[in-house]
Amino acid sequence: MQQHVQDMDTEQPDEGTGRPPVRSVLVGAGHRGRVYGRFAETWPADMSFTVVVERDPDRRAAAASRHEVPSEHQYASVDELPPAGIHAEAAICATMDADHVEVATTLLRKGYHVLLEKPIAQSAADLLTLEDEAAAAGTVLMVCHVLRYAPFFVEINNRVRDGAIGELVSVTMTEQVRYGHMATAFVRGPWRNADQTGSGMLLAKCCHDLDLMSWLAGPHRPVRVSSTGRLGYFDRDHAPEGAGTRCLGDCRIESSCAYSAKRLYVDLDLYGKHAWSGLPVEDRDSRAARLDSLRGDNPYGECVWRSDNTVVDRQVVSVEFDNGAVGSFTLAGTGCGPARTIMLVGTQGTIEGTLDTGSFTIRRVATSGESVTTTEHVDVGVSHQVHGGGDMPLVADFVGAVRGGTTSPSRTTLDDSINGHLIVFGAERARHERRWVELDEFRTVVQRQ
Repeated sequence: MQQHVQDMDTEQPDEGTGRPPVRSVLVGAGHRGRVYGRFAETWPADMSFTVVVERDPDRRAAAASRHEVPSEHQYASVDELPPAGIHAEAAICATMDADHVEVATTLLRKGYHVLLEKPIAQSAADLLTLEDEAAAAGTVLMVCHVLRYAPFFVEINNRVRDGAIGELVSVTMTEQVRYGHMATAFVRGPWRNADQTGSGMLLAKCCHDLDLMSWLAGPHRPVRVSSTGRLGYFDRDHAPEGAGTRCLGDCRIESSCAYSAKRLYVDLDLYGKHAWSGLPVEDRDSRAARLDSLRGDNPYGECVWRSDNTVVDRQVVSVEFDNGAVGSFTLAGTGCGPARTIMLVGTQGTIEGTLDTGSFTIRRVATSGESVTTTEHVDVGVSHQVHGGGDMPLVADFVGAVRGGTTSPSRTTLDDSINGHLIVFGAERARHERRWVELDEFRTVVQRQ
């Protein structure tokens, strides 16, 4: 923790200084809430959760127990919260996507500093609403674009800013979503139907990547976008012969199917935070209860080719920036990953690497010697970690911002994050309307001239 924070020029943890921890509200006690909660558990001298807000009583009780939050500081809604300064000064909003704007607005109006999970909002109009609220509140509002804090991307950004490859010409990025994760979260799970959630695949999963593209290309702005993509595999037309409607119901190929719910969620014990969320707490570790659930109405027991999913399983986004630089992002939802790759081409060299390995290669145009290029291999020492190891440095930076200290170049305020979200909104319009979309179509709504 201290090394990560020092590397990013944020404040050091305050253990031993006598400075009190930042008292915080945990809003949303699901998976992301538990991840951010680990910061307070690991570095209690920097942050403590003194309030829990969660509509689900079991999750609320579990989070309160982990953080030793008394019953009088537990709430079902942010509307019940007292103003900032009574029990806490800051809040982490880790709710579902559709609630982000409403919850963050309430927290800001109550005077809290806010760390907001991505995506910020589901429309350009909601971005404007939240921008106005943040300006009026005058408190810290940071966005959880955790990949900016992954040492891999931090170091790449440092090299770009230092001119290692000259003027940036192009950014090419890919994301493979591991097939099991795709099936769980985006075919069977909470983000499977954009009509119901308001967040398509690009917004829910890939606004990280498009934020990174904008960050690396900055201070230049994206000006227009095109995109193509569709749901092309997880549909009824691709159901293999013998596939049923449920894995443990009428399916004749379950024992040999890569997407078998029994194999993924019971035998391999993967993705339990999703698959067993509907079970009573006391049954979640029971094999018999799990199997019964998959035989019943648990959506994670549905055939992946017969779900009501609507989100894409492949998409390409092309971006043009105001200095002429171009960007390309490719999403594939049937990968063996996870794998995020990146290649940046500049006027004097290239940077190419893979997040999961924690390493990248810089090749530069040589101006002397026998070789036409020089090569440097960079290993940041962090590999195969969720979000590239960016989760805890993100929270550390938020603590530093709340305390008024120096924050890192990775810090993403609302203004910083608008461009990445506009690329998403523009790409979805472009995909549906089959045209290039000028992002000024959205900026006239989002940004004041």
